[in-house]
Amino acid sequence: MAKDPLELDPENALPPARGRFLVSEPFLQDPYFRRTVVLLCDHNSEGSFGFVLNRPMDLAVNDLMENMPLIGSPVNIGGPVQSENLYYLHTLGPRIEGSIEVVDGVHMGGDFEQLRAVLTTDPKLAKHVRFFVGYSGWSGNQLDQEMEQRSWLVAPADKRRIMNAKLDDLWADTLRAMGRQFAPLANFPDDPTLN
Repeated sequence: MAKDPLELDPENALPPARGRFLVSEPFLQDPYFRRTVVLLCDHNSEGSFGFVLNRPMDLAVNDLMENMPLIGSPVNIGGPVQSENLYYLHTLGPRIEGSIEVVDGVHMGGDFEQLRAVLTTDPKLAKHVRFFVGYSGWSGNQLDQEMEQRSWLVAPADKRRIMNAKLDDLWADTLRAMGRQFAPLANFPDDPTLN
């Protein structure tokens, strides 16, 4: 743990795992993952995948899917892999058969027709669902290598941050929640050369 409160390279003790956040380091230059928070939905020796939580699109799910009730739910860019597919996280649990719990009552996927029926019956339940186009994926040891290159920090995930699509700055909020040694990273300028 860093002793200097202005340390910009604090030690991250958590390893990547299902149900944790990947938080991009402020120095990560990859334009796709710059200042993102990814919910890891799986991580093992064969690879990892998850959804970027803070890359909103200017589209609603009704713009992408036919026969959806008019719920107006926003859609996020979940990642660059299989970007022609729609994915979803939800807190509807056992109401959606085949869904898999990722963390703390947040489930992934499940029977889409059942989801559509639930939302048609009660459109207010749409606040319990987040939609994503594509996902973020890493093969074999790729994520471990990126961790060694200090591209990512790992943080505990929680339902509030996962399901709140309107959180102003999820990236900075998550860094601050990781503790005082990570908080200075949240204030790191977008372009340090302009400072």
